[in-house]
Amino acid sequence: MPAPANALTAPVSPHLSDVLAQSRAQLRRKAGLSQELSLAIWANQNDEVHYQQQGHHTLSVYLAGGHGSQLRDNAAARGEAGRFCVFPAGHESRWLVREPVQFLHLYVSDIAWADRVVRLLDAEPRSITLTPHIYAHNPVYAHWAQKLWQLDWSCTHEAWRADWLSQSVLDQLVLQSAAPQQRQKLDKPLGGLSSLVRRRVLDYVDAHLPDSKALSLPALAQVAALSEYHFARMFHQSMGCTVHDWVMQRRLQSAHQRLLARGRRPGLEQLALETGFSSASHLLRCFRRQFGLTPAQLAQRWRDAAV
Repeated sequence: MPAPANALTAPVSPHLSDVLAQSRAQLRRKAGLSQELSLAIWANQNDEVHYQQQGHHTLSVYLAGGHGSQLRDNAAARGEAGRFCVFPAGHESRWLVREPVQFLHLYVSDIAWADRVVRLLDAEPRSITLTPHIYAHNPVYAHWAQKLWQLDWSCTHEAWRADWLSQSVLDQLVLQSAAPQQRQKLDKPLGGLSSLVRRRVLDYVDAHLPDSKALSLPALAQVAALSEYHFARMFHQSMGCTVHDWVMQRRLQSAHQRLLARGRRPGLEQLALETGFSSASHLLRCFRRQFGLTPAQLAQRWRDAAV
């Protein structure tokens, strides 16, 4: 049965950065990270901002100012440098910004979220959300934000360090603030893969990364004992990303881990063969797009850091 053209299409929720871009807030810096995470530093004052139903999670840390920033419905609560907020997907709040403030945002992509929930919690990504926090304090997040503020994101080496630090802080955020997702309608089935099938498929993917044929959609659908159409749809419902995107991320992470374990200039042909890329040039393109560096550049950065 052919899949309708819009089978995996869902309404696009506004991105929090787009909301800020339409306000008086000024974007000071931005950077894309691996696993489609992104960073942004904003400055704002004399403004009112409405965060509404964003489709992604956000970690926000005040860099400077903040005392003049407050929730519209809670004037007593005020921010300050070092305090953090967590805005889960679907969060809504109205903010009054009366005095100058600068803050750092980490925007969490679907695939980064899925990776953390599966790897750290062994759970289905859509079943877990983040606990919202407003003006909370955690010295780890405060130190992370100040460190990123000091880094030059336009420098390849420092951009890589910003990525590594952000990936680590996201791990900690998930472990500390993850909570079961509340069902809005208990009588409405969620669909998607069962826990047993999800685990079977993801373990199979990791065990067969070098074999492109074994990780084709028909082969994975057979592992799940579902038709290709239903497997693709249910995988997307459960994981928040397509089968192809998940396989690509696992291959890139495997290549990255193998590269760091060897600590030397990589043989691209061998690395591509071990991780399932069709050629060395395919690996090179995907690696550079994901990490902002070639495998050789990354290996050199880690050698320099070890000296």
